[in-house]
Amino acid sequence: MSAVAAPPLAVRVLGRADYVPTWHAMREFTARRDADTPDELWIVEHPPVFTLGQAGRREHLLAPTDIPVVATDRGGQITYHGPGQVVIYTLIDLRRLGIFVKELVYRIEQSVIQTLDAYGVEGRRVKGAPGIYVPVNQRPSPVRSPDVRADGEKMVSDPDFSGVAKIAALGIKVTNGRSYHGVAFNVAMDLTPFSLIDPCGYRSLATVDLATLRVQTTWHEAAERLAARLADHLSP
Repeated sequence: MSAVAAPPLAVRVLGRADYVPTWHAMREFTARRDADTPDELWIVEHPPVFTLGQAGRREHLLAPTDIPVVATDRGGQITYHGPGQVVIYTLIDLRRLGIFVKELVYRIEQSVIQTLDAYGVEGRRVKGAPGIYVPVNQRPSPVRSPDVRADGEKMVSDPDFSGVAKIAALGIKVTNGRSYHGVAFNVAMDLTPFSLIDPCGYRSLATVDLATLRVQTTWHEAAERLAARLADHLSP
């Protein structure tokens, strides 16, 4: 018996959209999809918002702010979304694709690394801290590890963030073998709100965007490039 081909991956450009309705739409899409539903990438730019993942703690918000704070169901801790950041949500049937969440994270990270490489920027992983980082000229900063990881396991050592800054954050939720949430890629944004939090639960973790690295691009071009790499890695 020949295998049935999976439907092609669809890409939807949502433009500027509030976080909460987009999150609810992801959950509804995931809850109602079946074995024949095509996987989708949702490309979006959010108004300013802090989101707390399932392992997030309010004390990682360091100062009062008018920016909304939303407790959500993705993995990970606290992060910031805002204008100038490309967010791509990965609504993927992992069982149909034949991968587990660890491989999904690897493929998303690899997509970011390849996107950065096209701009002449080196992207790096940091052991124990999902996301993508870039080398920067800075002195090593003290960091604080969260008590637990998103999966509930205790951290055994602090990740080494010396000489790097975070340019892309990941947060994933998997239910019934299907993922939602995804990746946030800093393109040209006001980075000030990151100073109001311990990004991803780490004190003084530096954040950066392409504009700070003197990369000349647009939100739309960066979104198109990252979406293309994600489609390469997440298509059947």
